[in-house]
Amino acid sequence: MVSFDKLSLNIPDTTKPRIVVIGGGFGGVNLVKSLRGADVQVVLFDKQNYNGFWPLLYQVATAGLEPDAIAEPFRKMFDGYEDFHFRMVRVTKIDPVAKTVSTLIGDLQYDYLVLASGTKSNYFGNDQIQKYSFPLKQIPDALNLRSQILQTFEQASITKNPDDWHSLLNFVIVGAGPTGVELAGSLAEMRKHILPNDYPGLDFNKMNIYLVEGLDRVLPSMSPEASAKTQRYLEDLNVIIKLKTMVESYDGQVVTFKGGEQIATQTLVWAAGVTGALVDGVPAEATERGRILVNEFNQVQGFQDFFAIGDIAFMKTEKYPKGHPGVAQPAIQQGQHLAKNLRRILRNHTPEPFEYFDKGSLAIVGRSRAVADLPGNIHLSGVIAWLVWLFVHIAYLIGFRNKLIVFSNWMYRFFTYERGTRLIIRPYVRKDDVAAQEFVTQNEMM
Repeated sequence: MVSFDKLSLNIPDTTKPRIVVIGGGFGGVNLVKSLRGADVQVVLFDKQNYNGFWPLLYQVATAGLEPDAIAEPFRKMFDGYEDFHFRMVRVTKIDPVAKTVSTLIGDLQYDYLVLASGTKSNYFGNDQIQKYSFPLKQIPDALNLRSQILQTFEQASITKNPDDWHSLLNFVIVGAGPTGVELAGSLAEMRKHILPNDYPGLDFNKMNIYLVEGLDRVLPSMSPEASAKTQRYLEDLNVIIKLKTMVESYDGQVVTFKGGEQIATQTLVWAAGVTGALVDGVPAEATERGRILVNEFNQVQGFQDFFAIGDIAFMKTEKYPKGHPGVAQPAIQQGQHLAKNLRRILRNHTPEPFEYFDKGSLAIVGRSRAVADLPGNIHLSGVIAWLVWLFVHIAYLIGFRNKLIVFSNWMYRFFTYERGTRLIIRPYVRKDDVAAQEFVTQNEMM
């Protein structure tokens, strides 16, 4: 490994306006794509070298898809893009007054800065839950969860202690938004169609899937009609739904709810909330509720050349007083719109205000079970909503190869109920989980 003092960003000097983008999610990628051909230098910073289609992370976690089916390398996406530079580094600080971005291997001056760093899991200050639960925000999270799920079945198949068996096969998902609902439905379909064939010695009627939500309905961000239909779908799949229930603690073995109820489980998935992935240097007065305050042009409060887009941006409007929803569409639209405004600014024209077009919300529970809230107060469910969900997700995947792989995968599963190859390539072991460590070590020695 080369030492840090021998590394540098190695960005060429330029006389063009330099636009630095931090974060290659939906907002950042669509901004960069829309700037293609402009007379600017674009520099993209991200901690990973790919853009991921995060709405399908749960399918990676449940062995429905392989990770490369939902990801595309930045260098491939922007191949042939003139004066575009990607660096896989972590941004440590920004200085919007000096117009400098700092990384572990050097600093870079900019003319315009766009923060599109998205969100991270919000544990509401509970360090114990953060330590022992499984988030589902990035591909490594999905791979860790997939290994954990498959390992619990392998361990359950060779354990004799009923208490250990129940702890292994109780799965608790906290947060009944789209991620929680879709993960619960996917696990339930595995339990019904896949696992009995893989593990004929286990009684999967005793496998419990709990979906826990602090509010009074599942999918609280969608319509009451979608919530009610989704709850019926989940109940048909024997998912145990616990509404108006808050998690108090989790020690890796037992989850305790406020009120005292406890469930033994070795797998707790945390999908209960997110907060902005802020970068050091953003002025405190420009933040609110973990996000960055921006005006109608996505300019950060107090600055003309510092912008924020996507989930990290908090744009208050009459229609969205609490900001835009934390889903892909606002990020995509803000990225595309800001690219147009940057072009206008570079021509000394007045930027145009951003106006979000709500294309609707979708969630899937399982095969032929989905809900959709569409513009015009249209609510769909069942097979039609499921087909809409399939079409939309295929359409927004990046790269023809990914579209083809995911589509063929889904069609194969539709006719066979079969899933991916369910390989434990990278075993997941918590440092304090002695039993799991022994299980992995013994198998490595065989």
